Amino acid sequence: MLRAIALLLLIPLFDAVLLVALATGVIYPVPPLVIVAIVVLTALVGMLLVRAEGRATLQKIQQKLATGEVPTNELIDGGLLVAAGAFFLTPGLVTDFVGLLLALPPTRYPIRAAVRRWVVRPYINAKTGGFASGQIYIGGFPDEEGAGPSGAGPSGAGPGGSGGAGPSGSGSGDASGSGFDPNEATDVDFEEPDNN
Repeated sequence: MLRAIALLLLIPLFDAVLLVALATGVIYPVPPLVIVAIVVLTALVGMLLVRAEGRATLQKIQQKLATGEVPTNELIDGGLLVAAGAFFLTPGLVTDFVGLLLALPPTRYPIRAAVRRWVVRPYINAKTGGFASGQIYIGGFPDEEGAGPSGAGPSGAGPGGSGGAGPSGSGSGDASGSGFDPNEATDVDFEEPDNN
């Protein structure tokens, strides 16, 4: 998180350095009025592009909701378009370039895939314990003694891996095991047997 904040703070710094380099003629001698005109023009064109893409994204969201689908990609696109609008409102050439990358569909789709993979999925996994994406713990109860990566055997029979109750799979449910005694467990059948 701190790296992302540092990167977001570096973008305006690069922008200021580029504008100063262009204004002083270090890179290429450009009159200051031309630089101001370019910055204002790119911001206006970018905001028009974000507005058009936002309307198209909103229509896609409404169509998906009308058919009963969840508009996950469109919601991520909406968030990226909001970020693009913020970059376009920040005066500078680098921020306008980043906003253009987020606003144009051909460059927004790979960014959306990266955001979905490295931001949305880890967040959902952290909030749901892995149930949303299928990354769930299958080795028994996490706090149980003997449960862990080696707890679930190839057959997934239990903490001992061999179908037993204890860590050694001996079947004895004493205090040295997990506390479950299969001899004392009852099997309840809720259906009435046919005696005909």
